[in-house]
Amino acid sequence: MNGPITDTPDRPKDFGFIFWVANWMEIVERFAYYGVRVVLPIFMIEAISDGGPEFDHIQKGTIYAIWALVQSFVPIFSGGFADRYGFKVNIAISTILKIIGYFVMGYAVSIGELFAGMPLSEARPLQADYTYEIFFAGAMFLALGTAIFKPGLQGLIAHQMPKGKESFGWGIFYQMVNIGAFIGPMLAGWLRAEVSWNAVFLTCSAVIALNFIPLFMFKEPASMDRSDGKSAWDVIKDAFVGLLEPRLFFFTISFAGFWLMFFQLFDILPNFIDDWVDSRDLANWLGGEGVVPTINGGNLTQEWIINFNALLISFFAFAMGWLTGKIKSLNAIVIGILVSAIAIYALGMSENGWWCLAAIGLFSIGEMTASPTKMRYLGGIAPKGKEGLYMGYVNFTVGIGWSIGSTIAGNLYETGGDKINLAKKYLIENQGLAKEAIPKDRAEVLPFFSEQTGLDPWQTRATLWEAYEPYSMWAIFAFIGLGSMIALMIYNKVVTAASKDANHKFNLKGQDYVTFSLIPISLAFWWGAARLDWNDKAIIVQAILFSALAATSFYLQQNRKNS
Repeated sequence: MNGPITDTPDRPKDFGFIFWVANWMEIVERFAYYGVRVVLPIFMIEAISDGGPEFDHIQKGTIYAIWALVQSFVPIFSGGFADRYGFKVNIAISTILKIIGYFVMGYAVSIGELFAGMPLSEARPLQADYTYEIFFAGAMFLALGTAIFKPGLQGLIAHQMPKGKESFGWGIFYQMVNIGAFIGPMLAGWLRAEVSWNAVFLTCSAVIALNFIPLFMFKEPASMDRSDGKSAWDVIKDAFVGLLEPRLFFFTISFAGFWLMFFQLFDILPNFIDDWVDSRDLANWLGGEGVVPTINGGNLTQEWIINFNALLISFFAFAMGWLTGKIKSLNAIVIGILVSAIAIYALGMSENGWWCLAAIGLFSIGEMTASPTKMRYLGGIAPKGKEGLYMGYVNFTVGIGWSIGSTIAGNLYETGGDKINLAKKYLIENQGLAKEAIPKDRAEVLPFFSEQTGLDPWQTRATLWEAYEPYSMWAIFAFIGLGSMIALMIYNKVVTAASKDANHKFNLKGQDYVTFSLIPISLAFWWGAARLDWNDKAIIVQAILFSALAATSFYLQQNRKNS
């Protein structure tokens, strides 16, 4: 691009070649990422006899929680390195890491069996099981690759954004995200049903490798200024200072509640749909078995239902980008969170597949209102040459909500949502069976339940639904979202007042407020870790992270006072 474009209305041709190449790479990356991401909650708990690693939901939540922290915390460094060393280098390194991650996750069971020298079903009772550690390592490779990819690519796009076209440009980007996020899961759902679980991960590895090709199609933007002479340590220090800047910090904490809600669509909704939602009518309307993939006696697969989110955004991202561009950034975010919270609450109001689809659709409207706007907000305040760094803060906001939400969701669903676990509980509490009498293989529990109770699968689901109310967890996530909305409204009022008055209390004591906020947050995580007998690695990692941030904030505060 050669200078700002001010023509109206907004047009795709207003954006240059590099902008469109970057967006193509985003489609490819999201295709692979969500191709795995949407099926992963099912795969991780899949019975060993059905080809899965058979983790529990707490283990699943721990993987996601630490994955989230890596994927969000690393960008505050990698974004700065992208600004300094170039976006192409970041993208190339990230692609290699993601290829490794997909492969290791897909073959974690096989690799674990190789190390153990026996099948997983035999190794686990003997405590010779390495599958969880191997899968965890693969997930971290993927998380690290994504963490490096995101700020590099988003910084490249921000650098190519015409002045005055930011809202439309980020709307285009968000549509590209969802095109990839729509196609990937559709293929992944077919591959895991018709071929194998391994085929999903191998295909995604091959797809992400395609991103090496566009890297040869453009030169690094010549206008980038990397003559500041900063060392790697300076980049890291600046990242911490920026993260703990009062306005950014409180925006991050306040907005995290939205992402806590958002990621439940990909962390526990797949399991919830698979366990509880009756989508037979929906499947029949689409053509039924042979036309659409069905499981569990005619239910539509969860990939097809959840993908309604990406489908809607793919069609309406431009329109919503234009609409939200006419609304103040923070006002659009608040409206989006409110709509999303209503939708999240609605997910638990009915078992009907059509109702679930409608709730996902409503959530999509809220997401399109809130999510792209955060990029406009932070992109608008980013100094020239630091676009990647500031986009990294966007990802950190996402990760805080995702990490805490995964920890909560894992524990909630393990005890109060998983149909197989609730079936075991029912047999013990209502049938008088001993725990040892119930099959250990997840694939055998529900058939055994039917034998003991005389209930068919649909009656089983209805009985457990009424007995244990697994839907109640959605209200918890909705109320957290509403809390986030209220926090942002307060934040907006304070920051607006501070912008008008240089001597406002927030301007003078903002760093004190950051430090004082981090101390109780850190103590809460340490208390949670102690309550769980130090067994939840995710909470321990979260406690360490926030304690480190508290110590850093205190250090910065003292340095300012002494200078």
